[in-house]
Amino acid sequence: MIRGWKKKYDEILKEFKFSRKEDTESARVLNSILRRKFPIKKLEKKIRNKTVFVIGAGSSLVSSIPVLKKYKNITKIVADGATQALIENKIMPDVVVTDLDGKPEFLKKASEGVTIMVVHSHGDNIEKLHLASEFRNCIGTTEGHPFGNIHNFGGFTDGDRCVFLARYFKAKKIILFGMDFGSRIGRYSKIRVSNRRIKLKKLHHGKKLLEWLASKNSSGLYTTKPIKGFCRIRPSNLEKIISD
Repeated sequence: MIRGWKKKYDEILKEFKFSRKEDTESARVLNSILRRKFPIKKLEKKIRNKTVFVIGAGSSLVSSIPVLKKYKNITKIVADGATQALIENKIMPDVVVTDLDGKPEFLKKASEGVTIMVVHSHGDNIEKLHLASEFRNCIGTTEGHPFGNIHNFGGFTDGDRCVFLARYFKAKKIILFGMDFGSRIGRYSKIRVSNRRIKLKKLHHGKKLLEWLASKNSSGLYTTKPIKGFCRIRPSNLEKIISD
């Protein structure tokens, strides 16, 4: 695990009143489903020393689609619901990070090819974990202690977990799209938002975690929306950043 993550996880449990026991049980269920161990090196190969796009489901995602379509050969790590937007626009994710809140039909569609599905287990999604058995290339994650086929790369929400994943495997540059962390919830963010206040609180916490990650080493971190420690860019600067 990333140094300092245990303290961050303790803070998450306290702030949101989550159950460590239920998180652990969810991880155990997912581990029992993922009986075939996926070679972690295949995931690492897609990321290490490469420029990667991390694509969130924020409200700015739609306007980013033309840019994403232009760069077909850049590794794309996609947060859950954003998978739908990409597939609808004929862009196939390289990696999907999901706690299975997105529409199952699009998650399954992504998993039919070479896309690596990184499925997260937590206390509130145990009943959805069976979907992982239908994914061809699948890795399990937890916010707690890693074991068996369950890893901990860091992160809380689907979006910030994408960034932690890219950092864990030492991407050369990480460029964020659709990672807004504002007061608007993107239409691809979740099938149904039952509690808007809690959703926005989670997004705020995810942003704080990215700022913490950037404080460790901000080199190679770029974003189209303001995040402390990340270099803010415009699409017109993208070509230069990628080629440098």
